[in-house]
Amino acid sequence: MRLLVTRPDPDGERTAGALRAQGHKVLRAPLLRMEIVPSEWPDQDYAAVVLTSANAVRAIQAHSQRSKLARLPVFTVGPRTSEAARKAGFPEVQSANGDKDDLAKLLRTRFGLNDLPILYLAGEDRAGELEPVLSGAKVVMAVVYRMAKTQSFPVEVISALAQRQIDGVLHFSRRSAEAYIQCAGAAGITGPALEPSHYCLSRQVAAPLAAAGAVGIEIAPRPNESALIELLDFA
Repeated sequence: MRLLVTRPDPDGERTAGALRAQGHKVLRAPLLRMEIVPSEWPDQDYAAVVLTSANAVRAIQAHSQRSKLARLPVFTVGPRTSEAARKAGFPEVQSANGDKDDLAKLLRTRFGLNDLPILYLAGEDRAGELEPVLSGAKVVMAVVYRMAKTQSFPVEVISALAQRQIDGVLHFSRRSAEAYIQCAGAAGITGPALEPSHYCLSRQVAAPLAAAGAVGIEIAPRPNESALIELLDFA
């Protein structure tokens, strides 16, 4: 298949490599880019660190308070974030292997009102908050990164979409799906850009595409990269 990956780097580059290894032809258009948000969090003891994106790990690599977190247990939403945390030197990492609801369930089994607070290193734009679903456990949130939208497609992507040379587009976040629609509008190719099949990590990711008029939308059965790529086997 002729595919377009909209995921930001470095994850988008890895996804494209996996797809090429399966024989697909791949173009990349990273529609978001990570920006570090200068931040500080209260200098106190914490029970654990919570991460819902590998970008949070990247954002604190050179942070002045990073060393104080080094020995804390880390809880993540999925295996990719766990992998990034281990590579960054965190020795005890546990993944919920799902979405934020799964992570909340995992945390509820470990922490309560009488525990030290949990430090949640978060992105500026989040799909949901942890505090309301943690049954009163204390959460300190620090925003350490943001994902800025790209304003336009690369020239080769505009040409490929306009000439109907893309069979499918992979979408990993709601904001990148929104950026896809905006970039298509800016290039004057909204119609052709909505025609390919759109493979989405979740229904929330797919919502902007459906609202824009895309009809060929496929939702991954699980919110992870492997499940999303598996959809291509049935295309």
